[in-house]
Amino acid sequence: MSLLRRLLPRPLLSLLLWATWLLLNNSLAPGHLLLGFILAVAVPFSAAMFWNPQPSLKRPLLMARFVLILLYDIVVANFEVARKVLGRQRALRPAFIEYPLDLRQDFPIVLLAGTISLTPGTVSAQISADRRTLLIHSLDVEDTHALVTTIKNRYETPLREMFEC
Repeated sequence: MSLLRRLLPRPLLSLLLWATWLLLNNSLAPGHLLLGFILAVAVPFSAAMFWNPQPSLKRPLLMARFVLILLYDIVVANFEVARKVLGRQRALRPAFIEYPLDLRQDFPIVLLAGTISLTPGTVSAQISADRRTLLIHSLDVEDTHALVTTIKNRYETPLREMFEC
């Protein structure tokens, strides 16, 4: 491993930290530039031993498509949840679903759980110890199999392709 890579284990994170420091201080004074740089190098360097190796993004264009689909689903789900909660028929069918995971790496699993929780009406509740099942609570479940299929097709499959895992 090169000296530069050891000093900057996460160069993009260091750059982001430095830029954030400068924006928060609203100054390009030499003291802020230097202190921000020191922190941007020191924080990732000191925390590097705690990070698990993560898969790298193999298909960034697919990530852009994934984000657009997620944003669309969030907007649509907001209206659906509002209609179901505020509507005359309050016959909601809440349920916990054990979702079988095809993903095996921690980071894509966390992204999937976060994606599910971001979409109104569903929330990731727990992951099994063997990382093979995700417990999901849904506000209104008509067909468990249809919900599992939708999550697999819209979220998990693109994540598996993006990270090739």
